[in-house]
Amino acid sequence: MNSNRSMEHFVTLFDSKFLPLGMALHDSLMTHAQPFHLWILCMDEMVEKQLKQISLSHVTLIPLKEIETQELLAVKPGRTQGEYCWTLTPFTPHTVFDRDTTVERVTYLDADMFFFDDPRILLCELNQSGKHVLITEHAYAPEYDYLRPLCGRFCVQFTTFRSTIQAAKIMKWWQNKCLDWCFANFEDGRFGDQKYLDLWPDLFSEEIHVLKQVNKTLAPWNVRYFTNLISDNLNPVFFHFHNLRIIAPSRVRLYGDYRVGKKGERFYDLYFLRLSKSIQKLEHFNIPLSVIRPTKEKWALLKYFKRVYLSRTERYKNIT
Repeated sequence: MNSNRSMEHFVTLFDSKFLPLGMALHDSLMTHAQPFHLWILCMDEMVEKQLKQISLSHVTLIPLKEIETQELLAVKPGRTQGEYCWTLTPFTPHTVFDRDTTVERVTYLDADMFFFDDPRILLCELNQSGKHVLITEHAYAPEYDYLRPLCGRFCVQFTTFRSTIQAAKIMKWWQNKCLDWCFANFEDGRFGDQKYLDLWPDLFSEEIHVLKQVNKTLAPWNVRYFTNLISDNLNPVFFHFHNLRIIAPSRVRLYGDYRVGKKGERFYDLYFLRLSKSIQKLEHFNIPLSVIRPTKEKWALLKYFKRVYLSRTERYKNIT
């Protein structure tokens, strides 16, 4: 660990079904982000209890009930678990700043992220820009660019807020928008918490920095494109394992309908090793593995587009 480097703060949220993925995220931060502190919003009491039992290093747990305001509780009954997670996302950085006033900036991370290099490589862009908020593009491969008007130019996956008045203004705007509407539907140019970010470069041009190093932020929608474009010199900072789900005690769905290519699959192989390590740790603590049973996709329009444009490429892997 470099003792001269400042502490980086990250915040994520997940429930017991995503615990192994959250543990893998933490594992990658332990390897690549020291010194760091990870704040975890526990989306159910079970995962809070399990995380206390596991006692991960450099972690602070935030019980869900401690973040829920009257405004959040008012919209909760009308939203699915996933939609409520999205609704809570813009409240998580504020929660960290509120609990520790010494924190200079915090980065929200999706729980299905995994770091292959130091996140400071990305955060240095924010430093150099002199701006207050960092956002990242999906950076869709050309074959998936049809998703951009639906799901958005930007992905919430890695979003950084500095502890400034300017950043707080944007955070508050986002919170209000998500309280008003945050659903897994495509409606009036909106989609979940994410499509709101498309407005930020115009509304908050003086405060927002859009990450330039798009080849450092891989996901199933761009990994095949970048591995073909850059080949052996591709060194991502993180991979967003979107759509990866533990669907049975011995089975994982990898990347859904996306085509990641042979070179892209190596990232899944590496991640699967860490995910298996997380599952083994749960077994050590006698914590049962929660699974996410496959359900019909709610996003009917997205499903239609996938059927039109994509071949069936769904892949699975057995947990041994």
